Amino acid sequence: MNKAIKQYLEKHGFGQFSPKAVLFDMDGVIYDSMKNHAVAWHEAMESYGLDMPLSGAYKYEGMRGVETIKVLTQQQWGKAVSEEEAKEMYQHKSRLFAEHCQQTPAQIMPGIKELMQQIKDCCMKICVVTGSGQHTLLDKLLGDFPGLLSEELMVTAFDVTHGKPNPEPYIIGMRKCEVQPWEAIVVENAPLGVRAAHAAHCFTIAVNTGPLPDDMLLREGADLIYPTMTALSKDFTRLRLRQ
Repeated sequence: MNKAIKQYLEKHGFGQFSPKAVLFDMDGVIYDSMKNHAVAWHEAMESYGLDMPLSGAYKYEGMRGVETIKVLTQQQWGKAVSEEEAKEMYQHKSRLFAEHCQQTPAQIMPGIKELMQQIKDCCMKICVVTGSGQHTLLDKLLGDFPGLLSEELMVTAFDVTHGKPNPEPYIIGMRKCEVQPWEAIVVENAPLGVRAAHAAHCFTIAVNTGPLPDDMLLREGADLIYPTMTALSKDFTRLRLRQ
C-alpha cells in the first residue's frame, strides 16, 4: 500500500496524498450491469452490419456511446458516421439495453454500499463519474443509494464534451467535489476509465469485475488493483490511513 502511494506521488510530482473524495465509475463498479451492456452492444451493432464482440463492451467501456460508434464505423467502414447517425444508433443500443435490464435487472455490486458507507463515515465526498447517458441506470442511483449519493455530485455523458479516455470527466468530478488530484481516489474497472483517471493525475484503483486481464488495467496506469469491490471495501481503512 505505502509503496503504491509513494510511486503515485513520485510519478506525478506531488508532495502529499490526502484523500478527501472518492470518484466512482458506475457500470461494473456500482452496478453489475456490464453483461447487459455487452449483449445490447453486440445486438445493436450487428443490426447495422458492424462487428461488436461481447468483449468489446469492456474494451470501450467508459467512452461516450456515440464516440464508440464513430470508432467502430471508422475501423470497419473506413469512415466515421455523423453525430446524428451515431446518436440514432446509440438510441437503438439503449433501447435494447433497457429491454435486457427488464428481463435481467442490473444488481448492485456486492461490497459497494459498505464501501460508500465507510467513505461517508470518514466525511469524504462521493462522486459518480460515468460515460453513461442512459436514464434507466442513472435514475436508479439516488433510489438505490439514499444518503450516500447526490445529484450534485454526478458527472454523466451530458456533462462532458470529451468522454473517457479523455481526463475531462474526472477533472469535472474533482471540480464538483472541490478537490485537487492528490485529494482524490478514483475507482474504475475499465481500461479507458483507468486511462482517463491516470491522465487526470488521480490515485487510481482498478477493480477487475470483467473478463479483461489485470495487466491491461495496470498498463493503463492503475496504482492498485483488486479482484472485487468487497476486497476493496475490506482494505479501505488501510488505504485511507496509508498503512
